[in-house]
Amino acid sequence: MGDYKADIALSCRKLRLSSNLAERAMTQQGETNQEYLCRLLEDEIAYRREVRITKLLNTAGFPQRYEFTQFNPREVHFPSSVTLEGLKSLDFYREGKNIVMYGGTGTGKTMLSICLGIEACQQEIPVKFYRTASLVNQLSEGKSSGTLSRLTKKLNKASILILDEFGYVPYDRTGSQLLFDYLSEIHGQKSIILNTNLEFSRWVNILYDEQMTAALVGRLMHHCHLILFPGGNNRLKESSLNETYQEIAAKGRTEGKQDE
Repeated sequence: MGDYKADIALSCRKLRLSSNLAERAMTQQGETNQEYLCRLLEDEIAYRREVRITKLLNTAGFPQRYEFTQFNPREVHFPSSVTLEGLKSLDFYREGKNIVMYGGTGTGKTMLSICLGIEACQQEIPVKFYRTASLVNQLSEGKSSGTLSRLTKKLNKASILILDEFGYVPYDRTGSQLLFDYLSEIHGQKSIILNTNLEFSRWVNILYDEQMTAALVGRLMHHCHLILFPGGNNRLKESSLNETYQEIAAKGRTEGKQDE
């Protein structure tokens, strides 16, 4: 048996199979040779998938990990075409849509975006998570040091890009331009999840250029689900999202009258 194990291990190296397969080959059971081989190969496939998922989770850049059971959707306003179950199924990604989450600090935007990112990794979809200010700084530094192509190559590996805390602080002008250029480049190619507490009309305060701001908003919102996290933030009612807010409020009042 020892000789067979060594021979199997050597064959695994030549075939670029996992070394664990040699260990499993010594304990795998099967009533026939064919059943034994089939089970062994199925175990190898499952092992490789587990390794890929672990790598995706470790390289995504999540600051911490959450589960959907931790997320409370009661104070979240989803568009009529969106449900939490639909988000879990990553329908937005398969439809080539973006997600913009708007609301005050601590209302659950980051948690939900991380839950979606983790689910994507579990489905073997590569994800990158960034606090927007950090990515802007990295883009600016990459431009200065000549390593920008290396950073964009890293970004391009992701199919879903999560930008958290967009608009929390003003950005470097060069970095803002580079972020705009990159998001324009991947428009329609990747899904973007963007979390912000800043209404659209004030994005120019951190991007500095009105035309660039209008273009970015237009591209993000072209195929997009807007999810509102109003919480106790009254600024939402006064923002450029007021029309959407009023529609949701009116719908709630109508439903309330029907229940009376």
